[in-house]
Amino acid sequence: MSNFICPVCGRQLNNAADGKCLVCEKNHSFDIAKSGYVNLLMSQQIKAKRHGDDRLMVNSRRDFLGKGYYNPLLERLLPTVARYARNGCKILDAGCGECWYTANIYEHLERNHIKPQLFGVDISKDALAAGAKRNRDIELAVASVFRIPVGDGACDILLSVFAPLCREEFVRILKAGGILIRVIPLEKHLLSLKTAVYDRVYENKPEGLELEGFELLETQEVKSSIHIDNNEDIRRVFTMTPYYYKTSAKDQQKLASLPQLDTEIEFGIFTYRKR
Repeated sequence: MSNFICPVCGRQLNNAADGKCLVCEKNHSFDIAKSGYVNLLMSQQIKAKRHGDDRLMVNSRRDFLGKGYYNPLLERLLPTVARYARNGCKILDAGCGECWYTANIYEHLERNHIKPQLFGVDISKDALAAGAKRNRDIELAVASVFRIPVGDGACDILLSVFAPLCREEFVRILKAGGILIRVIPLEKHLLSLKTAVYDRVYENKPEGLELEGFELLETQEVKSSIHIDNNEDIRRVFTMTPYYYKTSAKDQQKLASLPQLDTEIEFGIFTYRKR
């Protein structure tokens, strides 16, 4: 049985006998791509031509994260998830991207003898094609976090790592007492990178921590700096961010002459319990 529900009728999806698609009892069928994800995004749900991160952004993030630059965050996130996870618990990564965090969480839980049902959604097909290569035990679906194809009260833990927040959907799909773990960039995150590109630089705006329907259990801040000793990784970290497509070619060119860079990394990890 799949962790997902049919986006057309809302009924449970199951694997077809041939394993090539998911199907509900009303015979709505959704093919499983060769790379391993299923597309549950209905065409009327989104009007944008480009759905989420493209291949360039995905590959840049995959290669950059794979070098360990954000390990200080990962080292705090893994035990945070493990504190609340139990055998058989259902964990959804809402906005999982190329699954660097998702796969590391799964492997960390297994090392600690916890076997979860871990699944993820993202609006980018390119991201999920890359993510499916990391771990075939993680079920992945193309879907919007604003309309998640998961049943009411189905999840024990919900992860939102640098992803859009949809409070109403998060309340709907979490069980009573379920856990939400949210990761966001803090004010000075990548500030020196931005300084190298833009003439006018602004810190990230602080976000309010109160979420209706949730109790804030724990706040953690991860603040460090990274040294990037080559231009290729400097361009990768910039390309993997939302800044890339909002920046002129002239400003992007400023990075081409940077042989190395020291920049801040700052993350907030916020843990909530559904009331």
